[in-house]
Amino acid sequence: MASSLPRTAAVSAVVATALAAGLLTGASSSAADTTYAVRVHDIQGSTRISPLVGKPVTDVPGIVTGVRTYGSKGFWFQDPEGDDDAATSEGIFVYTGSRPTVAVGDAVKVSGTVTEYVPGGLNSGNQSLTQISRPAVTVVSSGNPLPAPVTVTAASVPAAYTPDGDPANGGSVNGLTLKPAEYALDYYESLEGTNIRIGSSRVVGASNAHAELWVTVKPGENANRRGGTVYGSYDSQNTGRLKVQSLTPLAEQPFPAANVGDMLNGETEGPLDFNRYGGYTLTARTLGTVEDRGLEPEKTRPQRRGELAVATYNVENLDAADPQEKFDALAKAVVENLASPDILALEEIQDDNGPKNDGTVAADETLKKFTDAIVAAGGPAYEWRGIDPENNKDGGQPGGNIRQVFLFNPGRVSFTDRAGGDATTATGVVRERGRAALTLSPGRIDPANSAWQNSRKPLAGEFVFRGRKVIVVANHFGSKGGDQSIVSHQQPPNRPSEVDRHQQAKVVNAFVKDVLAVQRNARVVVLGDINDFEFSQTTKLLTDGGALRAAITCLPRSERYSYVYQGNSQVLDQILTSPSIRRFEYDSVHINAEFAEQNSDHDPQVLRFRP
Repeated sequence: MASSLPRTAAVSAVVATALAAGLLTGASSSAADTTYAVRVHDIQGSTRISPLVGKPVTDVPGIVTGVRTYGSKGFWFQDPEGDDDAATSEGIFVYTGSRPTVAVGDAVKVSGTVTEYVPGGLNSGNQSLTQISRPAVTVVSSGNPLPAPVTVTAASVPAAYTPDGDPANGGSVNGLTLKPAEYALDYYESLEGTNIRIGSSRVVGASNAHAELWVTVKPGENANRRGGTVYGSYDSQNTGRLKVQSLTPLAEQPFPAANVGDMLNGETEGPLDFNRYGGYTLTARTLGTVEDRGLEPEKTRPQRRGELAVATYNVENLDAADPQEKFDALAKAVVENLASPDILALEEIQDDNGPKNDGTVAADETLKKFTDAIVAAGGPAYEWRGIDPENNKDGGQPGGNIRQVFLFNPGRVSFTDRAGGDATTATGVVRERGRAALTLSPGRIDPANSAWQNSRKPLAGEFVFRGRKVIVVANHFGSKGGDQSIVSHQQPPNRPSEVDRHQQAKVVNAFVKDVLAVQRNARVVVLGDINDFEFSQTTKLLTDGGALRAAITCLPRSERYSYVYQGNSQVLDQILTSPSIRRFEYDSVHINAEFAEQNSDHDPQVLRFRP
């Protein structure tokens, strides 16, 4: 969430916090006690916080290297005369607040106050951007050559990501002296505001509506066969990723469409910024050209007669008011890319009028529109089962009442209906003719548990395929919202959202253990948008005691992903299986996350096995 403080107030709070922590040698809380005649590298200093924060400076010289006329308006300028200290940047951002009157190539002298701005607000955990605020700018001359850019390459970016923060300062790295030859984040920080350049680089995060994409300057770093960079550990970050954002407003120049695996060829050059979404960003004054490498959406194979195909798909806030084109595109993917799975767990099905917050909770119109579209695309006439949530009790978009829903092909599989399931009543497990059975089907798992406060409750159902019972649990765990990013000033970053997911995982794990206690060889499939990685503690808690296995771990590490976030291909969607499901095929079907044009931001997952 963005700070509610105005930008200048947020800066003042950063100054006060830094002063209280003793990070600012020789500084005081008064901004008017001394005026400094300094150069840019003196302002930037050798740590993330300027040694002159809160101080007025006068006639700081440099050449304008970039002008931003939208969003946070201002310009970058750079001192062409460096101090030969790799830790101190020679470039800096000047926050004007209105459209700047300078041009690239102007030689300027800037007076103003040194401030530290935290993109996203003080509670975001983001690092701050050193800048000059409330500026007075004098243009000395125009048309000057720009300072030679620093070329960022695979060789220049260290493999180590960041040092651990100082425990005495709450785990923050702000007060640590930069070591740009040792740590990637220190390297990028040492170039904050500097004119940089990258050569031809592979796209690892598709372009979006904000005129940005992600590339890697390390082509061999955790690369997969489709061109992405796979995220496989908290302890080993992909240091070659860099966000590229155009300095030219979209109204003046369209941003090129690019998919993962495409190439951004030629030279891309501009100042290095730090912003809220993704941190260090090359704000491109000149942008390379996109080479289409022909990435195609994947198609899974059809299930064989004796195989049960179970899938999960987050359809991103689907409601009946969405355009027919979205329903048709999603339906086509179900039929052509997922080969019409026998059971399909859907996440983010909204109520019939979507985000209109009027008390509506039913989703029959949404589901009918979707299943009709599947039939029109050549797929089966799916039936559905679900439970309407209590109004505004399951999180997600306000008024949308998202929930999980089962679709199933009645020509291949049957659903065992056991009446009584509702938003607040928990399904249990009983023995029926020697087999585990649900007391409610469909039913919710422990919906009153505090683990599910303002979050989606798991949906359980009994299915029968060729005379064999399979219990399926559809999930949508709490999101990562509120976590600090991997470029946080606190290292390691804080991930408070894990608390809820850990509790949710324990509840689901306990339910599966209840099933297995009744029937040791019961076939249980737990699936959905788990919102956490296959190596996470959430997954470990789900699989505790051998109750479940994370099926995606059967894939090579380079193939384990269902989502692309800030250039990292990573796992959020999972299918887990009980021990009796010994042999299976797993497919993460990449049809959305790697593409500029998406029907959802998630890739569906498919499991095939013989019950």
